[in-house]
Amino acid sequence: MNIQTQYSYEKNWSDTKEEDLLRIIAEEVGHADPKGTLIYIKEAIKGGKVIIVGSCKFRAKV
Repeated sequence: MNIQTQYSYEKNWSDTKEEDLLRIIAEEVGHADPKGTLIYIKEAIKGGKVIIVGSCKFRAKV
């Protein structure tokens, strides 16, 4: 699954590699489990939803 991200101050969506997704999640949630959060995000965006974690949005690539 290809995932795109967009920070609140950005206008465009960016394709993001999984290692970068884990880094972003770790920065946004701090002490929470980044891998568990990524699994949740992947499940949630399958239906076309946009998930917001901190100041970053995640969506499946369209």
